[in-house]
Amino acid sequence: MHGLKNRPGNHDVSPSKSEREKPIPSFSTDYMDRSADPRKEFDRYAWGRWADTHPIPADRSIYRASSELSDRNLIQLLDIAEDCANDKSAGPGTPKRMVGDLYASAMNTRLIEKLKFSPIEDLLERVSNIRSAKDLAECMAEMKLNGVDSFFDAYSGADKKDSATYAMYLAQGGLSLPAREHYLSDSFAQLRAEYREHIVKMFVMFGNKRESAQELADQIIEIETELAKASRPNEDLRDDEKNYNRFGMGKLDKSYDSLFLRDFLAQLGVPSVNHVIVGQPEFFDALNRMFKEHGLEQWRAYLKWHVISSFAPMLHDAVLEEDFDFFNRKLSGQEAQRPRWKRSISAIDRCIGEALGSLYVDRYFDRHSKQRAQTLVDDLIFVFREKIQKLDWMSDATKRHALEKLDKMEVKIGYPDKFRDYSGLVIKPDDYVGNYRRATAFEYRRIASRVGRPVDRSEWLMTPQTVNAYYHPSLNEIVFPAGILQPPFFDAAADDAVNYGAIGGIIGHEITHGFDDQGRKFNVNGDLKDWWTKADETEFNARANAIAELYSSIEALPGMHINGKLTLGENIADFGGVAIAYEALQRRLRQDPAKRRLIDGLTAEQRFFISWAQSWRNITREKELTERLISDSHSPDSYRAKIPVVNYPEFDKAFPLDNPGAEPETKKTTGPW
Repeated sequence: MHGLKNRPGNHDVSPSKSEREKPIPSFSTDYMDRSADPRKEFDRYAWGRWADTHPIPADRSIYRASSELSDRNLIQLLDIAEDCANDKSAGPGTPKRMVGDLYASAMNTRLIEKLKFSPIEDLLERVSNIRSAKDLAECMAEMKLNGVDSFFDAYSGADKKDSATYAMYLAQGGLSLPAREHYLSDSFAQLRAEYREHIVKMFVMFGNKRESAQELADQIIEIETELAKASRPNEDLRDDEKNYNRFGMGKLDKSYDSLFLRDFLAQLGVPSVNHVIVGQPEFFDALNRMFKEHGLEQWRAYLKWHVISSFAPMLHDAVLEEDFDFFNRKLSGQEAQRPRWKRSISAIDRCIGEALGSLYVDRYFDRHSKQRAQTLVDDLIFVFREKIQKLDWMSDATKRHALEKLDKMEVKIGYPDKFRDYSGLVIKPDDYVGNYRRATAFEYRRIASRVGRPVDRSEWLMTPQTVNAYYHPSLNEIVFPAGILQPPFFDAAADDAVNYGAIGGIIGHEITHGFDDQGRKFNVNGDLKDWWTKADETEFNARANAIAELYSSIEALPGMHINGKLTLGENIADFGGVAIAYEALQRRLRQDPAKRRLIDGLTAEQRFFISWAQSWRNITREKELTERLISDSHSPDSYRAKIPVVNYPEFDKAFPLDNPGAEPETKKTTGPW
């Protein structure tokens, strides 16, 4: 497919000139609303004018600092993809050819419209031909390999109690709506009615009569509601110990005889193993019972729905628009579909993300950023080590283990030393859905085949172009992709206060995850094994519970509070990130006192806190915020911007009260770290 580059006047194909010319989203005092009281509205003080001058785009339900950077990265990735699609000199199987062909297939709307449902008809026919419970289990595996999410999740990862070896995990799933509350809470009755109508419309488009489609919708919602009732709440899913239940294969067969899980795993390509990890046994108890109580006709309806719904974003416009209308417009308030070029780049990232990433870092990543980021990491680890040593509530025995774990924490920056090999994956320029299906099966077989083998510690769980970072408890590592090592988070031209406030706070956040309410349960080797004295555990939990209570007291929407238990790990990490990064900045300023100067009328300390807050600037639609309060393990960005800093003791010195004789606001907690 030729001629993809820079077609004029079509926003769905290429970004507009204004999008390409947007300034780099750096730290700016122009974002501030200095009329706001920083002690009461620090988010408004730090980025109120930005919020006033940046209306949320129609194709977003939330627009934030990371969105600005992601949009910039997408344009860079688009340039790569277009160049690859227009350059036919690259050999078969090379990253350039694969990226170019996948992009061409995703952008070929004429062919996609012509094909209608035909790219998934074989899957739907396979579901129609299910003839027994055992056949249903085999079909489940086939659907999983083709990218259809249903029934439950199945994946491999480091065994949490034997982190040197890969294990197979089975976990609750099978829901179409984002959270169990959508099925069970009276407040979502209208949404459930809209969901039912959405299912009906989709089946009618597929060719069913409306009456038949309504019957199918009722059958599907009945099953999903039962699955929701059997599912654990999101806050309970955070408990690593509670969600680690090792089942020998004999016990698995006996406990879940209707599910034929041994056959299911073999179909996925999992080698013969002695055990699997079942996250929520009571969910599988319920599913096993449901397989006996519901007839095959109802399961066929459920699976057909999940096939159609899984592929709807890749099908023709009528289906695409109906899928968007419910899952984006009605659920999260997003007004318009993202341009096809953005969706196409995201599809490449999902399917062959490291092939795209290898081209991205070659063209755009400044290798000097890697060394500067490493320096920041070293600074923050040094400070956190000092903090541990000075803790007055922690015993020497626990401190020794904590320091050993910190010293052995691995750091990955930028991109993998070796990019993933996609040899054997077939990508065609005229088969968008087929490309996705083959890429999904390729990845699934890769992760299934490794079960029982040694863990590959060089593997990355994010692509280099991702604007994010993570801590992996089983590997005891912190990872910072190239995509986030740019303004507004990391800026080579900015002063230290700005960088320590933004990327420094993020680095500190990820370090702290190794010692949050769940991360602290993993030992130096990444095994889920208790290394705390009982007294120290009690002291830690008292401080952690204070954070949970603080956030649970916040009413983010009328009648809706932040879930302090669900968000506890992220909130602890935010508190730790601010504290560690601030002290690292102070250490840097002591080494070079000349850097302690006013810039734009602000002290280094003030710029630090403002930079942290600006990294969480956002505008969020109410429906999106509602969804996040139910299911997101992170607090809303506006509270991440202000709660950790106004509770940090040094904040009062940076932003003293206008009336020196007045008492400062009462601080509720400073957290464990």
